[in-house]
This record gives sequence, C-alpha cells and structure tokens, in this order.
Amino acid sequence: MCTRFFIDKSAEEFRAITYLAKRSPLAKKFIAAGSRIYTEGEIRPTNVVPVIAPSPAGKRMVYPMKWGFSDKEHGRIFFNARSETAAQKPSFSEAWVSHRCIIPASFYFEWEHFKSPSGKERTGDKFAIQPRSSSCTWLCGLYRIEEGFPVFVILTREPEGSVKEIHDRMPLILPKEKCSLWIDPRTNPAELLPCALTDMITERQV
Repeated sequence: MCTRFFIDKSAEEFRAITYLAKRSPLAKKFIAAGSRIYTEGEIRPTNVVPVIAPSPAGKRMVYPMKWGFSDKEHGRIFFNARSETAAQKPSFSEAWVSHRCIIPASFYFEWEHFKSPSGKERTGDKFAIQPRSSSCTWLCGLYRIEEGFPVFVILTREPEGSVKEIHDRMPLILPKEKCSLWIDPRTNPAELLPCALTDMITERQV
C-alpha cells in the first residue's frame, strides 16, 4: 500500500525532473483548471506531481499527472493497484499493457499495522521507507487519460524484509537502470517484476 510519499527537490536528481514538469504544456492546463503542481514535500492522493512516461513518439518525458484513477460507476478513486492482478482487472489491464509510468520520490511513508491483544487491527507509528541501494525511490505506476488529464496509480506487491514488520503491502520499486524499460510499451512488464527492489531502509518518524 502507498498513500503518501515525499519529494526532496533539493536532491540533484529531482531538479531536472521538476524543471521539465513545470515547463510541460500540461502544467498550464492543470493550473488553469485549479490544480497545483506539487514538486516538493509530502505528496498525498489527488495531488498533481511529476511523472516519467513515454511521449507519443516513444521518447522518455516528464509530465504532471494527478494521483488517482476515478471509478465513477462505484463512486470511488483508486490510488494503488496490485501488480499481481493488474493485468486481469478491467480498470488497469489496458494501462498495464501500454501505459506504464515511473513516479520519482525520495522515499515513501507507511503506517505500522498490527493487531491489538483484542484482535482488532490497529495503526501504529509512521515510517519513512526507501531502497538501501538508491538515493531515489522509483515507484512503478500505470496511467491513463481522464477528461483530458493524465492520472496515475502506484503499483504494489507483497512486502519483503523489514517492511513485512510494518505493513502487508509495499510499492513496486525498480532500480534506476530498469525505468526506461518499464515505461516502454514494447516491454512485457511481468518480466521486470523479479527486478523489484525489496531491501529497504525504514526510519520511524517522530
């Protein structure tokens, strides 16, 4: 599960990404519609943030996108999609095949989930989580167009390592060198799932 992440725009890797997102013609369109482009700090569902995706010509680009797929039929919004079942779900299957994206973050947040002595599910402390081997957290996502605007969801998977002690899901995170393959529509995304990073640094937030 992932419903919060953080962008430290002072990090060198984010400077060019932020610059390109703000220069995109889509940025003006979002702003004209009353949306703010978030390029730093804690990011929440429905925020508009920089996302890496291919251009119509297949070139790697940065676009502002809104976090969340709308399900108008049932009156809800999807912020995450399970990587294990996205290919079979009507809401995600088309995007799984040809509309994949990368959401750059410094780290993501998760709240500890556990059962109390009475057996009830409880929420505990907040943790900042990032890959041990990377200074940036490259979150895998899917995108589509809704009412003329691009929107995205973040893919999740079964947790491993230290994250298992915090939550029963974690985002699908790839190493930087695999990101271009992930967004390439010619790639079979299932072949990249074994490349996911699972060795995380977890830091309890005060």
